[in-house]
Amino acid sequence: MTRTKKHIIVVGAGISGLTAAIELSSNPELEVTVIDKNGEIGGRARSFEWNGFHYDMGPSWYWMPEIFERFFKEHGEDLSKYFELLRLDPSYRVFFKQDRFDKPDDFEEALLKFESLQKGSSEFIRRFIRDAEFKYNAGMNTYVRTPADSMVEYFNFEVLSSFFKMDMFKSIDKEIRKGIQDEKLLQLLLFPILFLGAKPTETPALYSLMNYADLVLGTHYPKGGMIQLMNAFYQLALKKGVRFELNTELKRILAKDNNVYAIQTSKSELPCDGLIATGDYQHIDTHCLPQQYKQYDEQYWNSRKLAPSCLLFYLAIDKKLQGLLHHNLFFDTDFDAHSQSIYNLHTYPEQALFYVCVPSITDPSVAPMGKENVFILVPLSVEMSVDEAQERRLFEQIIHRIEAKTNQSIQEHILFKRSYNKDHFIEDYYSYKGNAYGLSNVISQTAFLKPKIKHKKLKNMFFAGQLSHPGPGLPPSLISGQLAAQLCKQKC
Repeated sequence: MTRTKKHIIVVGAGISGLTAAIELSSNPELEVTVIDKNGEIGGRARSFEWNGFHYDMGPSWYWMPEIFERFFKEHGEDLSKYFELLRLDPSYRVFFKQDRFDKPDDFEEALLKFESLQKGSSEFIRRFIRDAEFKYNAGMNTYVRTPADSMVEYFNFEVLSSFFKMDMFKSIDKEIRKGIQDEKLLQLLLFPILFLGAKPTETPALYSLMNYADLVLGTHYPKGGMIQLMNAFYQLALKKGVRFELNTELKRILAKDNNVYAIQTSKSELPCDGLIATGDYQHIDTHCLPQQYKQYDEQYWNSRKLAPSCLLFYLAIDKKLQGLLHHNLFFDTDFDAHSQSIYNLHTYPEQALFYVCVPSITDPSVAPMGKENVFILVPLSVEMSVDEAQERRLFEQIIHRIEAKTNQSIQEHILFKRSYNKDHFIEDYYSYKGNAYGLSNVISQTAFLKPKIKHKKLKNMFFAGQLSHPGPGLPPSLISGQLAAQLCKQKC
């Protein structure tokens, strides 16, 4: 039977793949199929269930809600019809060595608390956030929404007029230290940079836009868990006629005359007129393409600065916990020592910084009544092997420190524990070196200096996801998928 529509295949059912599929399906002349090696949608934002406990496996911070809402509006949908979005207040709790700090949702209230840490800081932070708002609006509406295929794309009045205000060549660390000396306040303002996968001293001041997202736009939570956001994209894709083939792994990309004509999966050969790859860029480029169409060699990939990997623990607790909020950051040990272990020493930290999420405090639906759903994250170097003895040591240390800080017993109340490390990232996602957050957002890996969205030789192949422009995180990955789909609609 002759095909009347062009068939586009999207590899990967994470947020960039779901976004790409929805964007493509807006063209009635295209038929879209999404494949994924795993048995559920969501990519790194998948979920799992154990005895009535519902766990988000990956992202747990819902920032920049207007990015998701804008995408749904562009496709004639109201995202609020899919789930209830809650705004957290306090946004999060930070544990320091001697005390703790709850960050208020209200910006003015937060400034008052910052002033209590350092007299005169509020005026500096007000100016800092005013500049950060400009960077956020320019960055999220202009810079990240170009395909970043070359420097030429940035040679227009709108971009160039704002370029020098974006502080691309200053570090965020230097920018904040101009007006902040208090160590606790420094850590509070630098913490969002942890999501970008580089030391603050190496991260451009452009990324103060993350502080604007934190302090002004707020921290949100979709009732039912982060998986509800993924389910909303999935339901919209189905509504648009997108087909899904799960438990279907990409094995080989078949190409000739600079065009992809089919892919070989773990189940069959699928013909196509275009391909968007949103799985791990390095894996697909290195292991799935014919030799003549590989773009980047091993030397290139080894020279990339990667964001950290993570050690994750998912726990079920048989009682309600005290002294914790939905989001909790434990900065009760040396900040710089843990950073050194990630970026310089490539060792397990002696005393880890870590993050604890307890979504059942906000949302009783994710745990049985009277029990608690707990997620723990420890950032670690990608340049070391998994050591289960060290993982056990860190887990015991973390539980002991939570118990000490909140004055309660936890260890004997653990019903269930599942750990997830860099080897799992590699096994489940072919994640390059087991990274959790993609490439570090240093200046040498920004915009057109990242691996390209459009394949250099294959006219109808495109990439999206955290290793390509604009970078890691749910909002940037969404935009990446949208950019790849827009290019595919033009070229295929």
